[in-house]
Amino acid sequence: MKLYPAIDLLDGRVVRLHKGDFDAVTDYGSDPAAVAAAYLAQGAEYLHVVDLSGARDGARRQSETIQSLSNTGLRLQVGGGIRSREEIASILKAGAERVIVGSLAVQAPKTVSGWISEFGAERIVAAFDVRIEAGTIWPLVAGWTRKGDEPLAALLERYAQSGLRHALVTDVDRDGALQGPNAGLYRDLCELWPDIAWQASGGVASLSDLTALKAAGAAGAIVGKALFENRFTLGEALSCLQSG
Repeated sequence: MKLYPAIDLLDGRVVRLHKGDFDAVTDYGSDPAAVAAAYLAQGAEYLHVVDLSGARDGARRQSETIQSLSNTGLRLQVGGGIRSREEIASILKAGAERVIVGSLAVQAPKTVSGWISEFGAERIVAAFDVRIEAGTIWPLVAGWTRKGDEPLAALLERYAQSGLRHALVTDVDRDGALQGPNAGLYRDLCELWPDIAWQASGGVASLSDLTALKAAGAAGAIVGKALFENRFTLGEALSCLQSG
């Protein structure tokens, strides 16, 4: 399982939001490249970057900061309000290895399938923010304020011929809360759609959470707040996954 330390960027600063709320921001400093370099020194290979400024306003896309993070040598996957193929091309040009597409992956699967075909399955990550209601997994849109038109299972059928390879799922009720991930969710996803490399996001608070996600079959785990809150170090996490 790959580990993706996460950096959320807001106007050049490293922050974390609680459950996606821009009114619940914790600030972790003004030097994203230094944070990335520290992760690299601890053995990181990947970095998960969310451009919150670009998500709110495409004209505020933080391309220079993304370039500076790429220059550290880390392999970046970058998301945050991706709205067009031009934005995907620009982010890839800035040095990202993959681009994460969120709301449009739910609202416009045909468009996103076209981007997978154009840029390649290794370049696009479909991101689904979900909530589980009565056993059904529902993707959410509009800042988690409403459900999509169909459950995740039906939505994934629309990607069946697209070659979708990478998908990130966030259980929104766990995001930023340090309450542990929903390992059962990822186990089900891996069993039902084994050809997709599932990345787990939301809730990781301990090393045992990471081993649980690995046992569930997740291809990757996003870790953000737990690192900033010193629940464990990145080096400890990587060692745990290598020995587990």
